[in-house]
Amino acid sequence: MEEKYLQDISDIKNMMNRSTQFISLSGLSGILAGVYALIGAYIGHELIQNHDSNIITLESNTFKMLVLTAFSVLFLSVGTALMLTINKAKKEGGTAWNSSSKRMLINFLIPLITGGVFGLLLLRNGSYGLIAPVTLIFYGLSCVNASKYTLRDVRYLGITIIIIGLLATEFSGYGLEFWALGFGLCHIIYGSMMHFKYDRN
Repeated sequence: MEEKYLQDISDIKNMMNRSTQFISLSGLSGILAGVYALIGAYIGHELIQNHDSNIITLESNTFKMLVLTAFSVLFLSVGTALMLTINKAKKEGGTAWNSSSKRMLINFLIPLITGGVFGLLLLRNGSYGLIAPVTLIFYGLSCVNASKYTLRDVRYLGITIIIIGLLATEFSGYGLEFWALGFGLCHIIYGSMMHFKYDRN
């Protein structure tokens, strides 16, 4: 009888977690986002190395290609995350768009949009060395802020990326390398952990 009560309590706890947390995030989407980021970082490195001067201006083709590469990585990452998360939610008999996912998305976007606007202002004022640290720090804050409504692993990912962003601020001149470490390697590591921890069960 006692075991039945414990099982009932466990079932109730799982139902409450499902109603307040969005747990259909796909670990595989994190892995692929990391791969996209590493490819983007490599392309960015090659573009910078092949640039014909030490200064990259906003009007240069190199800068335009860097922006195109960054948006391509973002588009692929978001598209892959949406597709895999929707598929995972369907397999679990749920939906990817519910009150929990809405709360998670809102809390994720507030710091992310703030960081994006801040990055554009830095870009306009010529503070190029702070772009990589700012994007890392605000993305990390977005993960931490959204982690209340999803898997706890997202919080640890966010904290790790914030630390990398702070290190990128201290060691200026290595922004692309820190960007690859934060958005690339960290996503692959945490995505792999989430995949083997949740997706395979």
